[in-house]
Amino acid sequence: MALAAVTAALALGLMGACGGGEHSDAKEAAGEAPATPPPAASSATPSPAAPSIAATPRPDLTGIGASDGKVLTRGELDRAVLADGDVSGFRSGPMDAPPPGGETADRSECLPLTAVLNGKPEPLGKAVAYRQLVGPEDDRPAVSEFLTTHGVRDASTLLNRVRAAVTACADGFTASGGDGPSKYTGVKPLSPVKAGDDAVAYQLTGDFEGDPVPLVFHLVRVGGTVATFYTANFENGATPQMPPALLVAQAAKLT
Repeated sequence: MALAAVTAALALGLMGACGGGEHSDAKEAAGEAPATPPPAASSATPSPAAPSIAATPRPDLTGIGASDGKVLTRGELDRAVLADGDVSGFRSGPMDAPPPGGETADRSECLPLTAVLNGKPEPLGKAVAYRQLVGPEDDRPAVSEFLTTHGVRDASTLLNRVRAAVTACADGFTASGGDGPSKYTGVKPLSPVKAGDDAVAYQLTGDFEGDPVPLVFHLVRVGGTVATFYTANFENGATPQMPPALLVAQAAKLT
């Protein structure tokens, strides 16, 4: 995984889920102070991105009406995206849009995966809202979210393309862009959370100086809007866990 890929991950707010060690150098190179290293992981210690509490959606969440296929405006996305208190223990904060450019997969069938990694899933949305979500355990788990509005046809196409790419690119691929090439050693499907009209989940494993870096993505479609959740583990190679309550709450706010 090239420094460009790590910098892209930083732009999406994911390095908050990692500890110190050699990967702190990547944070410093991207202009961010490294986090204080947590205690060394053991077989009894959960992944640094794994929730240690049972998060729950707020019971009185109301939807914005995206389930009928409405193409939401940017203002409507900002009202619908997860906010403080929507999920117990989680805070929501602003997140800058990713920088222009990004990575491009060397195989056409893998392009949907780098589009999501770049924070710009394709077909491109007509409006987008970005947020950073952090949990109660020293701001862990750290999850990035972006909402994109497309219309039902394009939103369905987006998930179908990603689903096909997960299968076609199971053995991995390389990508170019930024400071140099990145290597992804494998892609595997994960069990999607039961939320919205359609959902897909997968792990994309990068290679950072010989160490595995698991990146986990969950996409949920409600009508013509897609919620993409993204977290990573730069610390010990374990699959980071995505709190299901985040996806359930977001689907409720969009419905």
